[in-house]
Amino acid sequence: MADRRAPRTPHLAVVGAGPAGLAAALAAAARGVRVTLLDAAPQAGGQFHRRPAEALGARRPQALHHAWSTAERLREGLEAHVRAGSVRHLTEHHVWCAEPGPGTGFTVHALRGPEQREPAEVCADALVLATGGYEKVLPFPGWTLPGVVTAGGAQAMLKGTLAVSGGTAVVAGTGPLLLPVAAGLAAAGVTVAALVESAAPKALLRRAPVWAAQPAKLAEGAGYAAALLRHRVPVLTRHTVVEAHGTGRLEAVTVAALDAGGHVRPGTARRVPCATLAIGHGMLPQTDLADTLGCRLDGLAVHVDTEQRTDVPGVWAAGETTGIGGAGLSLAEGHIAGRSAAARLHGTRPDPAAWARAARARDRGRAFAAALDTVYAPPAHWTEQVTDDTTVCRCEEVTAGAVREAVADLGAGDVRTVKLLTRAGMGWCQGRMCAPAVAGLTGCALTPSHRPFARPVPLGVLARQPDHRDDMSHPTGKETG
Repeated sequence: MADRRAPRTPHLAVVGAGPAGLAAALAAAARGVRVTLLDAAPQAGGQFHRRPAEALGARRPQALHHAWSTAERLREGLEAHVRAGSVRHLTEHHVWCAEPGPGTGFTVHALRGPEQREPAEVCADALVLATGGYEKVLPFPGWTLPGVVTAGGAQAMLKGTLAVSGGTAVVAGTGPLLLPVAAGLAAAGVTVAALVESAAPKALLRRAPVWAAQPAKLAEGAGYAAALLRHRVPVLTRHTVVEAHGTGRLEAVTVAALDAGGHVRPGTARRVPCATLAIGHGMLPQTDLADTLGCRLDGLAVHVDTEQRTDVPGVWAAGETTGIGGAGLSLAEGHIAGRSAAARLHGTRPDPAAWARAARARDRGRAFAAALDTVYAPPAHWTEQVTDDTTVCRCEEVTAGAVREAVADLGAGDVRTVKLLTRAGMGWCQGRMCAPAVAGLTGCALTPSHRPFARPVPLGVLARQPDHRDDMSHPTGKETG
């Protein structure tokens, strides 16, 4: 007698519940794929669509977001699929490794809960990696003072906890993120003493055709500009922060003008009192999971084809992990990855017409991101302001002087050699924070660091032999495909 059992529903694991991961999960689930969505946060949305906890009782959380309608659409779509049983959303699951097998497919290893102590595993037929990015941190004298935070950190604090770290702030660095951070802080009642941007306005004007092709971005930028004018925020272009001052915590920063070559112009320094410095110099792709799976990297980003497939069969990647480009581009890439994964798991090909529309949105987003990359870059000679006693690696307390000594006296010419000689990058963050600084001081290009795990994991978890494969509610359990 013929076997009349229904074919098994293919199972896709999506790592990361930001814009890219949500788009991928919804697209795949809508096409008959069972999806497990794993994310470290207690609620979906990622950094961009972060929202206050319900317990805070925010009356107008939409005031903190310029894409609230998109966030609501994604949230409602996720909830509908969760109710229907087509998506399983695993919150507070901190993924530390993904590997092939056992057998076919992949196993995703995570630590769950706020304490990250309970191991959990998910087995799936295919993976979408939507692990996002993290902020690039560049040191300067005084950057370790309490009150100095990253621009993204200041925004996350405001969005997630409705809190600010001080009543007076300076927002500085370079990149489009500075605008919403400054506008958000001002709207929250913070006195923004200055927005300090190292890029030149002329550079933006030279990219006018790219801006014209993105009217929504133009409107968004105009809205931020209007907010800054309304709150009377001084904007200093072609300026940079050269030092933070304070005894015990931040009290003021010194800013100075830059010349055309990126050097600080003598005689232009001024001191700006503030309790908070929110500083950002762009972002870097988070590629650890892709790297452990053997996915090819193009520079610092994961290489993907037109379907968002990596060169490892069964693994897709989308969003900032394939290159920093913003939430809109992440949504487009995630949608493509989810559609492609669903089609391939079902043994078909994506619909050509729908594919073309999604691809056009992605291509426009990539062109826009590439144009921004040429405009927003840290000052070419930022290392000139880093004194020898400035801490570079906070985990291991390595100074810029120690890095320079390793280069000048010991012949180090790359980040790995400096790490071996100074311990810079051997701490808890494993170089994620200090690698750009070490590379800049060493005078070499920043290259990906190959790590066996995406985050620290207890030795007991590594030593443990799993004995359950059918119950995710069990601390040692697995979910199988």
